[in-house]
Amino acid sequence: MENGIKPLDPVALQIGEISIKWYGVIIACGVVIALLLALYESSKRKFDKEIFVDLLIWAIPISVISARIYYVAFEWDFYKENPGEIIKIWHGGIAIYGALIGAVITAIIFTRVKKISFWQLADIAAPSLIIAQAIGRWGNFMNQEAHGAAVTRGFLENLHLPKFIIDQMYISGVYYQPTFLYESLWNVIGFIILLIIRRTKVRRGEVFLSYVIWYSVGRFFIEGMRTDSLMWGAFRVSQVLAVILVVVAIAIIVYRRVRSNPPYYLDTKK
Repeated sequence: MENGIKPLDPVALQIGEISIKWYGVIIACGVVIALLLALYESSKRKFDKEIFVDLLIWAIPISVISARIYYVAFEWDFYKENPGEIIKIWHGGIAIYGALIGAVITAIIFTRVKKISFWQLADIAAPSLIIAQAIGRWGNFMNQEAHGAAVTRGFLENLHLPKFIIDQMYISGVYYQPTFLYESLWNVIGFIILLIIRRTKVRRGEVFLSYVIWYSVGRFFIEGMRTDSLMWGAFRVSQVLAVILVVVAIAIIVYRRVRSNPPYYLDTKK
């Protein structure tokens, strides 16, 4: 405790030697809420709800592994000297972009095996993904990570933040930008926008691609504020990837509209 401020306990429950941390609890809650939303929308779209349950069995472990691989790859200078740390994911070190890449690849393979539309599944899942990310960032809050540069307490108070957030941003004697909060709020807004646009005459696949664009634009600017970015030379990896994803997503939307004339999202035909 410094300056009379005690950080929130990152451990939610202690059972003997086993610690259940708030980070895991919050992530799990995000996954459950995301699944429930996807199942609800599946019913409305006459899409087999069991598909999402089956997909999660594969997607969750693969996403965790790919998130770790992504992180380790860009921190290889450390891990090549400490190979024993590679599997110690409980020491921290996963990347959301790595998780998303793993989840998308898993979904593509899964839908091909099941002979169903990847774009339809991805559109249904898109709002679930972004709200799960919004919730998950509060796990970073409990761990006092994914923050920005040092600021003053006055700066945080001028943002009209609740006291518990301001106090949690006090780390080792310094206040920091709550970039976790900026991204969480950006994702909540994105969630609302996706719910709106998928009720319009949007083409199949464009709800998911809109998610990619919205999240990547926000991540590009928020990443520039963070102090823990993975680097590729002089560039922040997440910013480079964000730009690539925005360009690719827009290109796919234009190409599909011009060349393949996909059905509308609200069309229940296969």
